[in-house]
Amino acid sequence: MDKKKVNLSFTIIATVIGFMIAVQFQTIKKPVDRDTRDIWELRAALLKEKELQSNLVTQIRSTEEKLAAYESKRKQSKEQALRETLDELKSEAGLTEITGPGITIMIEPVMEDIKLGKPLANVISPDLLQRLLNELNMYEAEYVSIDGQRIINTTVIRDINGETKIDGHSIKKLPVEVKVVTADQGTAEKIYNRMNVSKARDEFFIESLRLNIKKPNPNITVPAYSNPIRIQYLEPVKEGSGS
Repeated sequence: MDKKKVNLSFTIIATVIGFMIAVQFQTIKKPVDRDTRDIWELRAALLKEKELQSNLVTQIRSTEEKLAAYESKRKQSKEQALRETLDELKSEAGLTEITGPGITIMIEPVMEDIKLGKPLANVISPDLLQRLLNELNMYEAEYVSIDGQRIINTTVIRDINGETKIDGHSIKKLPVEVKVVTADQGTAEKIYNRMNVSKARDEFFIESLRLNIKKPNPNITVPAYSNPIRIQYLEPVKEGSGS
């Protein structure tokens, strides 16, 4: 082996050894960072993470419960609104019993006619009852019943074969009780005062009938309308119909 080859080999070997020494030196100079915490510190960190996770799960459940409660309340409020609307419609249609401030009027025969040799009146004409109703409505009567029959917008008072009928109910004997419910006690007082000086009293007296008007009472009860209500010219809407 000549001298040149020996020098070349020596140079290569020296270069490799120098590179290895340099790498080892850099490794010693910059050691890899390691987690130097002990086991108790790791456990504490793990416990903290678990507590955070538990809190998040609790918050999620609380939010879901609030959403469910809100949805339930929203549905209930819709149902409650529908019930209240239905109750209002029933009340307006006369299908519910009403109690409130008002007056009672007794339609009685004039007893003085006996002394004059006249027969006692035993019938009330439909015209007289209608005039009485018109006057009560003019004085802001809210709800009225005659002889236990609720008066509504479609009520018909007429004479059939000599009998006065209210929606088919016959008024056969006297006295007849008329109940009136008003919006408040003040209105009841007003109706009482006006009816005591009304023309209706004179009109009934001419027919040998007397209107005995009782003082206002805070608890007058008017019964619900008992007859079926006929609805004409209405058809049920088919499902899926836009009309």
